[in-house]
Amino acid sequence: METKLPDYVASSQPVPKEGRMPWFKSTAQTYAGIMLWFVFWQSVPASGATNPGGILAHGLGVAILGVVFAAFICHFACYLAPGLMGMKTGRSLAVVGTSTYGVKGGFLMPGFFMGILQFGWLAVNAYFSAELVAAFLGQGQGSTVHMGIGIVWALLAVFVGIKGIAYVAKVATYLPLIPLVILIVLASGTFSGISQFSPEKLGVTADVQVSSFSLIMLVIANVVGFFATAGAAGVDIASSNRTSKDVHLGGLVGVAGVTIFTGVLSLIIVAGTYGQGLLESPAILDPTKLMEAIMGPQVGKIFMLLLAIAAFPPACFSSFIAAESFKNTLPKVNPFVSCGIGAVCAIGLVLSGKAGDAAGVFGFIGASFGPICGAMSADYLLSGRKWPGPRAGFNPAGWISWAVGFVVGVWPKLAPMLGVNFEIPCPPVAAIIVGFVLYILLAKAGMTSRLLPMPGATADAAATDAAIADA
Repeated sequence: METKLPDYVASSQPVPKEGRMPWFKSTAQTYAGIMLWFVFWQSVPASGATNPGGILAHGLGVAILGVVFAAFICHFACYLAPGLMGMKTGRSLAVVGTSTYGVKGGFLMPGFFMGILQFGWLAVNAYFSAELVAAFLGQGQGSTVHMGIGIVWALLAVFVGIKGIAYVAKVATYLPLIPLVILIVLASGTFSGISQFSPEKLGVTADVQVSSFSLIMLVIANVVGFFATAGAAGVDIASSNRTSKDVHLGGLVGVAGVTIFTGVLSLIIVAGTYGQGLLESPAILDPTKLMEAIMGPQVGKIFMLLLAIAAFPPACFSSFIAAESFKNTLPKVNPFVSCGIGAVCAIGLVLSGKAGDAAGVFGFIGASFGPICGAMSADYLLSGRKWPGPRAGFNPAGWISWAVGFVVGVWPKLAPMLGVNFEIPCPPVAAIIVGFVLYILLAKAGMTSRLLPMPGATADAAATDAAIADA
């Protein structure tokens, strides 16, 4: 019978009281840097839609409603429970995840798996950021300059990420102001065109077949699919928070608030551009590709360069999560070695051009981590809103709920391969719901492995409860 904790769990130490920070110095900053990343908000107006006009096909109101729903789903369904468990324990995702997946299973997921997938994020970031810098220098996609900048970008981000969340937060303190200002300037320059905007100006005809509900589901799927892995990483990020109030405010501002801000402004920029008649069809739904039409060629190019520079904090965030995952699952391996190998893999994705398929990379990551967020939330609630502690071996409830949820998340890709003509609405959210509900049902049926004693866990919880009471 298994009684001994593996080294990555037994050797883990909670973040001490003196290492805790308020939400506006850690959680909100880090998440704001992610959601202000241009690769995210430039995708919102299209959100994977194949119909003319993207999610603006039924007007600006419907599209904004979808963004607002998506933002709060990210906060409440993806981030909140992992963040609260991280704050209450002060421990990493790899350790906290052992209650949902077991001490053997937790090593693989979400611990080690989280670290591996972060280098997919890093590769996409390095690829697109380097592409913008290369374009500013007059070099094309796939050029030697593009690839060279991508290599340097990835290596620098890994170095900052290994240094820890305090360094990532410092990088994220000012650089996110760049896309913030650019979004405000672009929106201000196009705001007057909103009143003249109509979907017809994007090539949408009167007999459009897609429903408003379908468009809302598309934007929710796009935003939640992008955010799911960052939500699970809330354990690591919020482990440096002082109280539950920090966790809530950090998420409401950094996750929900910034998502609404960037998503809505990106919609306003597109709608306002065509409302003013600055461009005519065929419609361009990517706000970054409208900057020259709005601001002029020279300013537009400068904005592209600035957006690339501002993309560095999200690259550091990915590297930080990878470093934390490897530090906790492989505590005896120097993180410069483990993360260095990951950086080489990320660079390989950049050089091969596969990192240019952002939708494919994020779709897979979202399908992987949606059910993890759902199952961890269920585990948290079933345990009386606390971390129950590590479980032995592979926890069946966690692994079964993840496997089924993953199939749901990748169903749009899987169904054609199986020759099945059945659609699942909003797969990323459906995967979260499946992970949540199935974990509860399986846990109630007794399909959870037994809890193992965690030295110091009771004291840690008592100290955290006292801090919450004082707050």
